[in-house]
Amino acid sequence: MARESRPQRRQEENDGLIKKLIEINRVSKTVKGGKNMRFAALVVVGDGAGHVGYGTGKSKEVPEAIEKATQAAKKNMIKVAVVGTTIPHEVLGKFGKGAVLMLPAAEGTGVIAGGPVRAVMEAAGIKNIRTKSHGTQNPGNCIKATIAGLAELKTAEEIAALRGKTVEEVVG
Repeated sequence: MARESRPQRRQEENDGLIKKLIEINRVSKTVKGGKNMRFAALVVVGDGAGHVGYGTGKSKEVPEAIEKATQAAKKNMIKVAVVGTTIPHEVLGKFGKGAVLMLPAAEGTGVIAGGPVRAVMEAAGIKNIRTKSHGTQNPGNCIKATIAGLAELKTAEEIAALRGKTVEEVVG
């Protein structure tokens, strides 16, 4: 007897975004009746073409927490200035005590970055970059520092437009 195919509980949308799960943390709250267990998820979402965002979600079940984090990440996406496959200039992103130094790299270098920072770079579509994390190894703070640094990036065209000059005058 052939089994009928059951409809999926949750339809997975194919929106062309790169979703990376960074961390799942089990958190508990002690209440009068015992311990209340929940899960917190940290997710990075990007389109691989210069847009990236992060989000956190908390729920009693892991898949729900991941879904909430993904939705939050989609809402918090930022545009990253990318020149070819790298960033336009050196930048230091800071959040709290953590700092992430990001340096542009030549073609073929690859992504030289640690765990959470690597996930952000891959989701943003940056293929050649060198990074160094200082101050903290906490995944949440590393991601927030990385996003803060990427948000500060500007291309030569953007700077020239702000100053009312041509790119040649700015670059010199």
